[in-house]
Amino acid sequence: MRSSSLTKKERILKRAEFIDINLHGKRFRTENFIIIARPNGGDSTRLGLTVGKRVGNSAKRNRVKRLIREFFRHHKHAMPKGYDVVIVPLHEIQTPSLSKVREELGSVLVKHGEFFS
Repeated sequence: MRSSSLTKKERILKRAEFIDINLHGKRFRTENFIIIARPNGGDSTRLGLTVGKRVGNSAKRNRVKRLIREFFRHHKHAMPKGYDVVIVPLHEIQTPSLSKVREELGSVLVKHGEFFS
């Protein structure tokens, strides 16, 4: 169970790091998300989430964050190592589900290795 958890070292927590990734990272846009990635010089991939009020009320925002973290936990072994990834939902996702998040983010983060090059 430990290997599928999301440790503190695998999360982006500081505002300065978010700003740096936002300014210097490579962007990719999907239907519902903006994904920003930047090499971090480390040996693990870290996740950061920015979920604004346009996504919905607090219950909807928290649901989307839980789904994205769950996707990241299950797929972090398949992603390239040494990157900081910030995911920003663009708007309210109608009927958010793990399968919808997996389909959309998986096509970018797991299948397209050139996104990280």
